[in-house]
Amino acid sequence: MMISDITSKAHRNKSRKRVGRGIGSGHGKTSTKGHKGMGQHSAGGARRLTEGGQMPLFRRIPKRGFSNAQFRTEYQVVNVVDLAEAFENGATVTPAALEAAGLIRDARKPVKILGTGELGKKLDVQANKFSETAAKKIADAGGQAKVID
Repeated sequence: MMISDITSKAHRNKSRKRVGRGIGSGHGKTSTKGHKGMGQHSAGGARRLTEGGQMPLFRRIPKRGFSNAQFRTEYQVVNVVDLAEAFENGATVTPAALEAAGLIRDARKPVKILGTGELGKKLDVQANKFSETAAKKIADAGGQAKVID
């Protein structure tokens, strides 16, 4: 047995500090919070992102430009190989059918079909958006790719 084996196992599960349990606990009277001051009280403590007297970071950094993040459309993506596994030949694939098959989470959110994998079945697929390769693979298999709103 090596000393490193013993020290790595010792204090692995450290017990939590139980404060407010009296003088004999070792953390008694002020419960490790000191005397008076903002940090002692239940609602005490500095606000988030404060840095003492220093100008906070979020105020020091220049705020310029435009971000489209809050306006972008987030699509639920499904590959054509997943369609081939989940649906029978000649089936009509709608967002509701995709949700029932467990391929998307919410049929009300937009769906995009991507072209990864092979599609050997004729499917009529209805989605909000198709990649070029997905639309081509669906058409080559004899199916139809219909864009819905």
